[in-house]
Amino acid sequence: MIAKRFHRRLLAVAAAIALPLLGVFASLWLSDTIRFWPFILGWLGSSALVLVVLLPLVMDVQALSAHLRELGRDEDHPPVLHGGLANDLLGTLTQLKRGWKAKLDEAEARVEFQETLFESLPPPLFLLSAQRKVLRANLAARRIFGRELAGRDLAAILRNPPLLDAAELVLAGQPGREVEFSLPGPEEREFRAMLEPLPPQEGIEGVAAIVTLHDVTALRQMERMRADFVANASHELRTPLAAVLGFIETLQGPARDDAEARERFLSIMYDQASRMSRLVADLLNLSRIEMNEHSRPVQRTTLGPILERVVAGLEPQSRQRNMALELDVQAGLPEIIGQEDELTQVFQNLLENALKYGREGTAVEVVATVTGKLPPPLAGKMAQAIRVEVRDHGEGIEREHIPRLTERFFRVDTARSRRLGGTGLGLAIVKHVINRHRGALTIESTIGQGSCFTVFLPLAQ
Repeated sequence: MIAKRFHRRLLAVAAAIALPLLGVFASLWLSDTIRFWPFILGWLGSSALVLVVLLPLVMDVQALSAHLRELGRDEDHPPVLHGGLANDLLGTLTQLKRGWKAKLDEAEARVEFQETLFESLPPPLFLLSAQRKVLRANLAARRIFGRELAGRDLAAILRNPPLLDAAELVLAGQPGREVEFSLPGPEEREFRAMLEPLPPQEGIEGVAAIVTLHDVTALRQMERMRADFVANASHELRTPLAAVLGFIETLQGPARDDAEARERFLSIMYDQASRMSRLVADLLNLSRIEMNEHSRPVQRTTLGPILERVVAGLEPQSRQRNMALELDVQAGLPEIIGQEDELTQVFQNLLENALKYGREGTAVEVVATVTGKLPPPLAGKMAQAIRVEVRDHGEGIEREHIPRLTERFFRVDTARSRRLGGTGLGLAIVKHVINRHRGALTIESTIGQGSCFTVFLPLAQ
């Protein structure tokens, strides 16, 4: 095919050369300047000479044409040329090719970066057509809603009427808007959807709008926790405060001159004021611990002396309830990284709870050992840790209540807890202190037999 094309081109060049020469020599012959055979020989010789001179140029043009067709097929086999002009053209073509290649590489790199950026964006993201079809979805969206999303209607993925109504309005040309909705499942998640129209000239062809989902579950949980905390704290303070104010009014009125009532009421007022004082102290303490929870302590300490001091300080309380505090600390217990006052509060809270809720006449057992059997939060992160068990022999806790024991103000038996002087913040403080020490807390309980609170603390490296 190439040979035929070359031959046709060569014949065309030969004709283009021979015809003008034929006219020149014919005019000379007709004017009797030359005779017939010199006219024929001169014309043929001149044509052959010019053709021989132009043949390399024709071959070079043919080679350049073939090379251009190769470049169109993304092939590159530079031809061998005969003339300087053709080589100059090949050099210019090579430079042009390199420029095209650089621009193509730059465009491909830009497209690849945009693809990577689109896929790597943390929030789930959808590109919608004017018909509300999903044209593309990034990796975060596919992880939540499934892999096969392209081509599906948005309603088949997010069945939320307010969100779909907002999408219809945005696709109809109205400004972008935001919609919050819940995604049902084993753990309900809450999202804020942001919908924005896209001009036709931007983005992928056919894209009319972009939908971005932001997970606000944690934010909403924090808002609910804050509201619950304020409500619970207000209630816990309002109840004793109302009692104190009521008794003050009684002492200022009907019981002004009643010495017996005054003594009884003052005793109750003192108990209620003490309860408020403990609550305020625990609230301030919890706030301070939460503020420092992200920073791990740096001091080295040993648990043996801390446990001994806590047990000694609670001996009077244990005698009042006819209970024994039994402490068993493994000899040569290694050091840990910890803050003594916070760890003291942890074990004081745990032992006070054990004394409150254990049966009278039973023992509270405290055992501190080194163990290699670690709970999931610590398993794999370290080989060993110190385990401190605080075990009571009380009524026990029902299984469904155990996960909520470390929540602020949560009580299994509210009336009994308040009667015993609890603020509902003790185990919350324990949890946050242990988190700050990068440890773990496990709770086991059997109805009728008692409960065991186990603290795991990492060894000092």
